[in-house]
Amino acid sequence: MNRIHVAVIFGGMSSEHSISCLSAANVVAAIDTERFDVSGVGISPEGVWVRYEVDEIFALPSTGQLPTVEVSDHPLVSVKQMPGGTCIVDTEGNADVVQVVFPVLHGPFGEDGTIQGLLEMAGVRYVGCGVAASANCMDKHLTKMILAEAGVLVGPYVVVRDHEWREDRDAILKAAAHLEYPLFVKPARGGSSIGISRVTNPDGLEAAIEAAREHDSKVLIEQGIQGREIECSVLDGRHGAAPRASAPGEIILHDPDGFYDFEAKYLSGGQKASVHARANLDDETRIRVQKVATKAFRVLGCEGLARIDTFVTPDGAVYVNEPNTMPGFTRSSGFPLMWQASGMTYAQIVSELIELALERPLGLR
Repeated sequence: MNRIHVAVIFGGMSSEHSISCLSAANVVAAIDTERFDVSGVGISPEGVWVRYEVDEIFALPSTGQLPTVEVSDHPLVSVKQMPGGTCIVDTEGNADVVQVVFPVLHGPFGEDGTIQGLLEMAGVRYVGCGVAASANCMDKHLTKMILAEAGVLVGPYVVVRDHEWREDRDAILKAAAHLEYPLFVKPARGGSSIGISRVTNPDGLEAAIEAAREHDSKVLIEQGIQGREIECSVLDGRHGAAPRASAPGEIILHDPDGFYDFEAKYLSGGQKASVHARANLDDETRIRVQKVATKAFRVLGCEGLARIDTFVTPDGAVYVNEPNTMPGFTRSSGFPLMWQASGMTYAQIVSELIELALERPLGLR
């Protein structure tokens, strides 16, 4: 039986570059090599595409530091349409025909519809959401607008656009005065909680906005929601069936005044927060979270996979915080952990995502 060739693309030009590298190492390790051939394409922080061998991808987490795609000693690659199909071609003359791409890319230039559009134009199938859903889910403001229109609960917020902040910041601060503290100020199009500040009083709001603006010209000021931080992983249905929700998980903060920032997620070794792959929820609440997660998945036009992050308030209301269309695949990442707690192995998760990509046609659908 001919094996299907899968190209794993990782790294990228976002602040989540290193997390992408760690995710790629786990994805490659879990790919069923009896069914799939694997090649690696690393994108440097500067946007240079290079070929990575599988054993090099395996080794990325072994340094003990946050890894980076290195350009030196790696042949440059490009994606080309050739008579035999879509190929990954390198400067040493190697050309691999690729049936599906697994873009393990987080943040801008990877999770925002840009590479999805490139792959659509190249005529190659890929894991995950399409162009429009990726773009809409990357922008937290657009996400909230779409969800609210569909009747999905989202928390109160104020959007800060670049020209508005430069022309009349007092108007922004006045609008934010209607929100209840604590506030969370974040880049509208970022991920891994990079650039986010928790603000407990008005004195810290301007500085938090400026900190977020270092990462994105568009910023959200969100009212904190009192409740449990519950996540739910969603896989698309096969052959047009309804999307499937995992058993929900929970983020447990060990500092009552902290939040789930980049350090808590990836650098604290569980000291600041931990992920419980199966949240302790009664059946009614669990089902409610799963229904909200799958509704959000459909309303946003997601395909393949997504992790839907929610807050469950003491009275049982489920608010969607944000979706993640290419969630992390590190050892501590919620998406694979929740599916493993729901009965799937890591290898089964990866195989299912590749199968979903192969099943889905390119273009408008």
